[in-house]
This record gives sequence, C-alpha cells and structure tokens, in this order.
Amino acid sequence: MPAGEHADHPGAQPWVPERPSLSSLRAAAGQWHGCDLYQNTTQVVIGDGPRKARLMLVGEQPGDQEDQQGRPFVGPAGHLLDRALEQADVDPTTVFRTMAVKHFRFHVNGKRRIHESPARWQVASCQPWLLAELDVVSPRVVVLMGATAGQAVYGASFRVGPPGAAPWSGRRMPLSSRSPRPRGDRAPVVGPEITAA
Repeated sequence: MPAGEHADHPGAQPWVPERPSLSSLRAAAGQWHGCDLYQNTTQVVIGDGPRKARLMLVGEQPGDQEDQQGRPFVGPAGHLLDRALEQADVDPTTVFRTMAVKHFRFHVNGKRRIHESPARWQVASCQPWLLAELDVVSPRVVVLMGATAGQAVYGASFRVGPPGAAPWSGRRMPLSSRSPRPRGDRAPVVGPEITAA
C-alpha cells in the first residue's frame, strides 16, 4: 500500500487539483475524505495567507479553534505566534500559514476536545496538500514548527530532540511536489528551501 494510504482511505492525491490555486485547493479539500480524521471534525483547515508570501509556517495540525474557524493558527498559539512575528519585525499579515495535517485529531474529555498527535499514515495522507500549497505559494523560506511538520517533509525519522540532545544539523533541503521525496544529500535542487525550527 503506498504511503498515505490506509485501508479504506486513499490519501489526498486523488483530490488535489492538477493545476492548483489557493481557491481550488480550498474547494477540493472541502470534499476530501481520503483520511479518517474528517469524520469527527468540523471542517478541513487548508493554508491561509498571501499567494506570494515569502515566508510559510507549517504547524502540526489544527487545534480546536482552527477546526471551528477553518483557518490555521487562530487559537491561543496563533496569537502567541503573531506576537513573536511582530517582535521579530515580521508583519504577520505577510506570512502564509498552514498545517502538515489538515484535520484536528482529538479525544473528548468532558466537554473539551483534547489534542492527539496524528498517526504517521495520517501525516503521509495529507502530504499532497502541503506539497500543492508549496507549489502555489512558492515561498522563499519555510519554517517547520515541530516534529510532525518535520516528518511531513523529511520522513518518519525526523525528530525534535530533548534538552541536551545533539542539535539537528539545520540542513536546508529543497522540496517540490514535482521532485522525488528528499532523501539525504540526493535531494534535487528545486523549490523553496525548508528549515526546521
């Protein structure tokens, strides 16, 4: 079974438009049932921001507020992110924001929906959406925010280390949906440079 497919869920590729735009990606993602996470969520959360953004931020998955509003980084972490961007002299309105996984994975505890990390196959299932967003926006810099975002780009072996662990090499790696998945130093030189944070 190809990566991103799991039993009755074929992944995103059949839904991704052949010549995507931000609006066609949003429309197609709204019809997507290629992963089981759509079943209990309010809506899919596709990327949001300027079409020609120089900076793209990739988070793990939508949270409760993102699921309810249908936009990435609108919850408490998004407000913190906006403040951090402003402190770094980056206008938050110039940044394209997206998630590696497009639906909120959670369990219910009383009345609250509590975040759960997505399974590896769910991350792989969503990868065609992320690659299409990268192609459409063509940012100059992509910041991967956390292990799941790193795994969506670099594969399952990507880790964010514990305190005191040897730091990740910070290697920059080109990525494009038109290229094979990056693997070590054999990655083709196309697309934006990806940096893990």
